[in-house]
Amino acid sequence: MSEAHPDPAPAADQTPAAPAPPPAPSLLCDVRALAAQPSAPAGALWRLAESGRQLDANLVHLPPDHGVGTHTEPDLDVLLLVVAGDGRLESPEDTVVPLAEGALCWLPHGSTRRLTAGPEGLSYVTVHRRRPGMRIKSRPADTR
Repeated sequence: MSEAHPDPAPAADQTPAAPAPPPAPSLLCDVRALAAQPSAPAGALWRLAESGRQLDANLVHLPPDHGVGTHTEPDLDVLLLVVAGDGRLESPEDTVVPLAEGALCWLPHGSTRRLTAGPEGLSYVTVHRRRPGMRIKSRPADTR
């Protein structure tokens, strides 16, 4: 007579994984509160850091009469939204755009610009497509 064997229990690694929950909208920060700090340092006060994002965003503060020197962004369009203070956006074509709270500017890729804060300082949010991570590439073979 053959002995009956019970079915073995399924191995733990064979249990199907539950699907990850879909991303949910969330409040990231209060840009007005961050920009209103009386002794806010120059530079980025906040950065978008959520995993899986397709965008980069920053809240940047420039103290009174400081600026971001002339530069060109060759690859990315950037939206710039002024959240506090005032200043100006300048281009080599002698274009000067006054900036005040609520100003929304498009900075197209390939454009050259300079930002200067006014006497109250300037705080703004930038948003652009996320840059790909740095990749280490091998050097081409030396053909000498």
